[in-house]
Amino acid sequence: MSQDINNTVTASKTRRVMKNLRWYMLVLFLLGVTVNYITRNSLGILAPELKDSLGITTEQYSWIVGAFQLAYTLFQPLCGWLIDVIGLKLGFMICACLWAIACIAHAGAGNWLHLAILRFFMGGAEAAATPANAKTLGEWFPKTERPIAAGWAGVGFSIGAMLAPPIIYFAHASFGWQGAFMFTGVLALLWVILWWVFYHNPEKHPNLGKDELAWIKQDNEPAPVKQPFFTALKGVAKNKRFYGIAIPAFMAEPAWAVFSFWMPLYFAKEYNMDLKQIALFAWLPFLAADLGSVASGYLTRLYTRLFGCSRVNSTIASSVTGAFLMISLAVVAITRDPIIAVILMSIGGFGHQIISCMLSALVVESFDKGQMATVNGMRGSAAWIASFLFSLLIGVTADKIGFNPLFIAMGFFDLIGAIFLVAFIAERRAKRA
Repeated sequence: MSQDINNTVTASKTRRVMKNLRWYMLVLFLLGVTVNYITRNSLGILAPELKDSLGITTEQYSWIVGAFQLAYTLFQPLCGWLIDVIGLKLGFMICACLWAIACIAHAGAGNWLHLAILRFFMGGAEAAATPANAKTLGEWFPKTERPIAAGWAGVGFSIGAMLAPPIIYFAHASFGWQGAFMFTGVLALLWVILWWVFYHNPEKHPNLGKDELAWIKQDNEPAPVKQPFFTALKGVAKNKRFYGIAIPAFMAEPAWAVFSFWMPLYFAKEYNMDLKQIALFAWLPFLAADLGSVASGYLTRLYTRLFGCSRVNSTIASSVTGAFLMISLAVVAITRDPIIAVILMSIGGFGHQIISCMLSALVVESFDKGQMATVNGMRGSAAWIASFLFSLLIGVTADKIGFNPLFIAMGFFDLIGAIFLVAFIAERRAKRA
């Protein structure tokens, strides 16, 4: 025992304590989610060429997208539970290895069915990103910092999508569509190495100082309780607050699905853009989404200072603000100018990511550490059910009625979600005696 203590003391002397290490860990996680989104969005960027090269129809493409979304829907709670049980480091690393290998295997696809099968396996592995997000916030940040951290963490979910068009375009120009899939898969494997080497939880991290550990643990939250999978799901399903988060997530996700998987085809169909032009414009809504992610947490502080809102209510107010910004997508239906359309989509991307980040913050705010990844996985499943159904709807209607009715619907979905958010989550002021 004394030898172990001596070894620990010796190791601590040779390891440099890093100030604000929690933010470096968030950046490491953010980098992983960035790669996650580059790999998943590679399909959407390459869709116009894949349709020509492999003879894929719009409806068949919707099934390829739907396979990914279905797996993402089914596996988010399971990935969340896995991360809760075996830990963030190992759980997220296993999933990242699987999605990287699946992405590389896309290069061997010969028809739409091959792609659909590969996308299903890739979607199941990439489903770990959403629950891992909540787990990272819960492990590394006290409650007072979690809305801000959630905003910055959300950057990873949009910056990857923002970087995907230029990266995929240049990879495609250099290696063809098969090489583009392989290139992004290798990027994911390189990140896995970084994650394995540098990530540790706060209690075991050799570079974390005592003062910062005390700051992270200041809320004195109880130790996580590990539960069997179905027991965990049942406990969450009984909590009314979960539905106040899940329903808004359900209403919000169709817009993000269109940005991620259908926007390149929309530009090609409506404005006759080629791959180079798509790469020039398709990243802008995701840049706006990055800004929305960062702004979301600071917006909560603004509502607290101006209106005296509680931490929960300020988070809800930020999300409702994002819901009103989503109305911009309805206006896309009445413009014929591609520049105006991109600007309106960018406003929608900004608003969507405010909503998404604040829903993650509410998960962390409303549930204990032993449930965070599971709950965020269930929240993600609710969102991706909508994403899956909406993609199938686009597949059977886009060639017949176009995209405009769908944009009008997306413009108002989030206002419906905001009603449930306020009804089920908002804190009411105590009545005066």
